[in-house]
Amino acid sequence: MISAGDFRKGLTVDIEGQIYTIVEFQHVKPGKGAAFVRTKLKNVITGAVTERTFNPSDKMNRAHIETKEMQYLYSDGELFYFMDNESYEQLPLEKEQVEEALPYIVENTNVTIRLYKGKAFSVQPPNFVILEVVETEPGLRGDTATNVTKQAVLETGATINVPLFINQGEKIRIDTRTHEYMDRA
Repeated sequence: MISAGDFRKGLTVDIEGQIYTIVEFQHVKPGKGAAFVRTKLKNVITGAVTERTFNPSDKMNRAHIETKEMQYLYSDGELFYFMDNESYEQLPLEKEQVEEALPYIVENTNVTIRLYKGKAFSVQPPNFVILEVVETEPGLRGDTATNVTKQAVLETGATINVPLFINQGEKIRIDTRTHEYMDRA
């Protein structure tokens, strides 16, 4: 059990049967009345963000989220298959569970899968991935304005902005947290 007065960013709690991660919290002590804790909570299963206030003495259960390092194997069109790197068991997941990571994972990519009570609810790609540019406009010679970018389509189908000097067929490193080009690989 944890009290609302002990909330910290990133903590996962069970509130009325739903599992939430604390995105933001603020202890408020108004001039009149009792103190309270204002929070912004993200439902780990649905991704919905809600705001709630709690009395600092309110108690709730802490939710333990398990993370596993797994390798993305393949997709059969409906399900996406991941292999546990330790036990070699395969875990099939539906598109909704994998959707956020899909633009950044190709076959044989290691990912982090988050589970609650043995049920997977999200897939996180590595912080940096190297992907090939399959389609982009050629850069114009002499166009040297700083920070000019163009659209590029990656091997996964994702579209990001890249500098003008990046050409089709090149491999680039991408930060999956910000969805931005980092450098050539």
